[in-house]
Amino acid sequence: MKQLSRVISSIVLVLALSAPAIAAEDPIYTSLFSSNAAGGYDVTAYFTDMKPVKGRKEFKTEYMGATWLFTSQENLDKFIQNPEKYAPQYGGYCAWAAARGDTYKGDPEHWSLYNGKLYLNFDREVKEKWLQDKETFISQADARWPALLKN
Repeated sequence: MKQLSRVISSIVLVLALSAPAIAAEDPIYTSLFSSNAAGGYDVTAYFTDMKPVKGRKEFKTEYMGATWLFTSQENLDKFIQNPEKYAPQYGGYCAWAAARGDTYKGDPEHWSLYNGKLYLNFDREVKEKWLQDKETFISQADARWPALLKN
């Protein structure tokens, strides 16, 4: 009986660990316990305030299966008029990881604007790598991005 229990536990563990590898990714990164895109930060603020600013629950909208929060009605309206302008590239997943063919969380505190687009990175160290050759990384991520969601 003990041996059967161990076998079942091992199978469950293998299935649990392999599930993310066979499940498709959501098009917008949200944490496990939240449906907020960009960690609840106002994505228009990166363009207007040039810094990350937490959004407020009273100014929100749904887009691509995620909830987007904003600091004001004005910012919410800007996003609704043109979400593709303000939404982070690669659904808010780490841009450097996307270039490498993987999906990791993007941290709204580690961001950059380039050619009018918002990019998030996993952490400070990854952002530093990203900034060293962002044009190459963007080209690589653009080529890999659609297929990453299917894996």
